[in-house]
Amino acid sequence: MQFSGGKRRKLRLAGDQRNASYPHCLQFYLEPPSENISLTEFENLAIDRVKLLKSVENLGVSYVKGTEEYQSKLEAEIRRLKFSYRENLEDEYEPRRKDHISHFILRLAYCQSEDLRRWFIQQEMDLLRFRFGILPKDKIQDFLKDSHLQFEALSDDEKASREKDIIASSPSLNGAILESESVYKIPFADALELFRGRKVYLEAGFAYVPLKDIVAIILNEFRAKLSKALALTARSLPTVQSDERLQPLLNRLSNSYTGQDYSTQGNVGKISLDQIDSLSTKSFPPCMRQLHKALRENHHLRHGGRMQYGLFLKGIGLTLEQALQFWKQEFIRGKMDPDKFDKGYSYNIRHSFGKEGKRTDYTPFSCLKIILTNPPSQGDYHGCPFRHSDPELLKQKLQSYKISPGGISQILDLVKGTHYQVACQKYFEMTHN
Repeated sequence: MQFSGGKRRKLRLAGDQRNASYPHCLQFYLEPPSENISLTEFENLAIDRVKLLKSVENLGVSYVKGTEEYQSKLEAEIRRLKFSYRENLEDEYEPRRKDHISHFILRLAYCQSEDLRRWFIQQEMDLLRFRFGILPKDKIQDFLKDSHLQFEALSDDEKASREKDIIASSPSLNGAILESESVYKIPFADALELFRGRKVYLEAGFAYVPLKDIVAIILNEFRAKLSKALALTARSLPTVQSDERLQPLLNRLSNSYTGQDYSTQGNVGKISLDQIDSLSTKSFPPCMRQLHKALRENHHLRHGGRMQYGLFLKGIGLTLEQALQFWKQEFIRGKMDPDKFDKGYSYNIRHSFGKEGKRTDYTPFSCLKIILTNPPSQGDYHGCPFRHSDPELLKQKLQSYKISPGGISQILDLVKGTHYQVACQKYFEMTHN
């Protein structure tokens, strides 16, 4: 892309050319845009896509993905922001062009750190999942071909000859008649996850995958391609950063929209040490509640727990001085010598506040980071209780928190469906009416 200070020069394309530029409402973003755009449009496109991805994130926390309510609200948001979302709509060139260019702009903003890349990839995957889910069946094969995916739809005769084997090997079909279900022949190497779970029929080096299961494979391919592309973008970032027009904008985009800002600037001094015990049982999320309980009982936490809980306490308003006092008092109760704490632990606390080392002012871990990285082992208390706890232990914990039997059933159903953040929100609703 080239940038100019003035208005964008409109490309005058005939109808067929316009349609050929963006044949589908979704894509793998394999080719970067090559037209000239103005800096004003650059900024407007970027901000709209950030709004869209933030809506994708919020809806994914508030509703179970794939439900009718989730689908309708996400479609309404996509329409409001004038992005492409559905095939067979008239005059889709501008929404698809907007979708294409804005995606590549955000690659520049969100390739700058691991957390930013993880957030961006997750929201883009959820957006692709939604769009693929409403893609007409007669358009799927063209989309797969344009995305360079060697997935071939079986003919009716080919399906019929393997019907028993495919149904027996594919739990997602649930004994359904195969006539109305599309099945794809894909290279075995692309279906390893289904193979490991013994959920796919294999023959002569190919996997025969029903449409219901192919979504996960497409998303894995998209994740791999996007992850690699972000790494390559990060390498070329110094060239972009040398443009003084773009760098401030990219920094604003990456810093302002990946969630509420829990930097200490707005929260310092908002809580006192004597409030923490009552807040932990009343308003802490379960992950922090169990860390606080373990710290009070054992007078110690391992490194993973100290990092997760320490940055949370910082985020809700503990000052550096309060944090040093809080951790020191608790560790001394565990018979630790004060000098040993000062030498072995206070440095890490000052480091998390940006007072040591690289002087990075760290922010609390996101839910996504807690769920996906550094799972707890024996003797650890960090992590996400909904993701990392045995269901029976989680049930006992929720009972001890005075959650009703009906509420516990709802939460456990969400956990079973891997909707961990929605389960946490449901817990919060039940404890706060």
